[in-house]
This record gives sequence, C-alpha cells and structure tokens, in this order.
Amino acid sequence: MHTIVFLDAKTLAPGVKLPVPKFPHRWINHDATAPDEVAAHVGDAEIIVVNKVKIGARELDALPGLKLVAISATGHDNVDIAAARAKKIAVTNIRGYSVGAVPDHVFALILALSRNILAYAESVRAGRWQNAGQFCFHDHRIFDLSGKRLGLIGSGSLGSRVAEIGRAFGMDVVFAARRGAPPSEGRIDFHDLLATSDVISLHCPLNAETENLLSDREFALMTKKPLLINTARGGIVDEAALERALDAGHVAGAGIDVTRPEPPPADSAIMRLAQRPNVLVTPHVGWASLEAQQTLLDQLGKVLESFVAGERMNRLD
Repeated sequence: MHTIVFLDAKTLAPGVKLPVPKFPHRWINHDATAPDEVAAHVGDAEIIVVNKVKIGARELDALPGLKLVAISATGHDNVDIAAARAKKIAVTNIRGYSVGAVPDHVFALILALSRNILAYAESVRAGRWQNAGQFCFHDHRIFDLSGKRLGLIGSGSLGSRVAEIGRAFGMDVVFAARRGAPPSEGRIDFHDLLATSDVISLHCPLNAETENLLSDREFALMTKKPLLINTARGGIVDEAALERALDAGHVAGAGIDVTRPEPPPADSAIMRLAQRPNVLVTPHVGWASLEAQQTLLDQLGKVLESFVAGERMNRLD
C-alpha cells in the first residue's frame, strides 16, 4: 500500500477530478502546507504531490521514507532536484498539459493591451461615449498585430504554439538565441530581438541563467517600445526594473501573469504596476482552464503509475 500526500491540493480548482492510480494506495489531501508543516503533513508517505510547496534539502532530510516528489506543474524551481538526486528520491513533473490554455492567455493579454480594451471599457462606464458627441472616440491608442514583430524567448511547446497563433494574426515571429550565444537557424541574436520586437513574450524556465533575464540594461535596448508578456515565471523579469522601464517609456505596456513571490506583497512594484492603465496583472491563471487542469491530473495519474511500475515517465532527477 502506497501513501500519497498532496501538500497543496487547493491550488487546483473545485470540480476537477483527482486521479485514482491503478495500484493499492491511500491518498491524503492538504489544502495548503506551510514550510514548517511539511514533515508533519508527509509523515511516512512514500509519494508526495506538490504544486508550489518548496521542497529543498532541509525538507528532504526530514523525510527518510520519501521515494517520489511528483510536481503537479511543469515548472520545478520549487524543488531541489540535485538534493533529491543525491538521496535517490525521484522527481517528476507534468508536461504539455497547458499547450492550449497558456497561449490563449498570452493572446488575451496581447489583444487587450494592443486594442486598449480595458481602457475603452472604463471610459464607456465613465460616460465618455455620451460626452464624445459622435459615434466613437479616440482617447486610447490601438494598433493591429498584423505586420508587427512577435519576439519569443523560449521555443518549447508553449512558445511554439504562441508562434503559430502569432503567424495566424500575420505577425513576423522570431525566436531568440540564448543570451550570449550566436544566432542560429531559426533564432536571432537575443539583443536584436529586444531591439526589433513590437511584442515580446516569455516562455523559458526560471533557472540561474534566466533569473532577472530582463532588467534595466535589457529594457533600455527595447527601442520599439514593445508590449511585454510574461506567463512563464516571475523571477525572469526584474519587476522594479520593469517599473522603471514603463516610467521611461522603454516599454509600452505589460501583461503579467506571474510574479515573485506569489502572491506579491500589497506594497510591491508589481501591485503598483497593476494600477496602471497599460498594465494587466492576472493571478497566475494562464494555465488554469478546467480542461488544462483535468489534463494535468490525468497525466499525474499516469506518472504515479509509471513510477510504481519502475518506469521513468517525466523524470527530472
């Protein structure tokens, strides 16, 4: 009998169905788990499921019976994989489940910003249409996507799907080479992408190479004053630098679905940005369509079964 403990089950929406693995098991849910509750909540369980709970070396040291950390997400920066590997603890994640949801959210943000939809809706609520004295008014800039350059940083399943949608809108889609690497087939120089794109969208993981990938120096290179879209990870963008870039006019607007930390403090740069008419902040829900969440959970069940069968589906260790 395998004991499975889900440490932050409330991160998934009501109404989705948890997997029922095809092996003898006992499943325990905790809505949330604070750092000092990990050991108590896990107990002697062999398998834990985590979405955003941090599992570092200290937590692993306190869990001698642990065999598998199953991350119910694609990103894995909350788990110390090297420490798990040293203890021969398996780590898995979920892959490809939000290839529809996240790109939809990316373009929801792009379209809302490029068409200034929220600003116009607010103006209508304030009575501006009646005061205009004609059939329309032009208080907020609108621009078409067709013919604009969409610069993508990250070319995995999500970045590739965003590219497909961008091309359908008639955009000139380009991918960035890694910062410091030469251009290659299908990829342009990282700094050239920053300088020539009308919209920049992030689709890379958060790691030592990408932490604060976009900061003051990078924003200063954005001569076309692009829209910036981040549905990847909050730590990829220096949020204070983004605030300065918006003040300086280096960036025309931003659509942000991820921050660091989450939720952000009420007095943080990101919450100040959320008050601006050219910034849209959503609470890390780009992945969260009910369809995507159910796909995630269905895949999680297969990952658990694979592990118990001695297979290596979605292994990170």
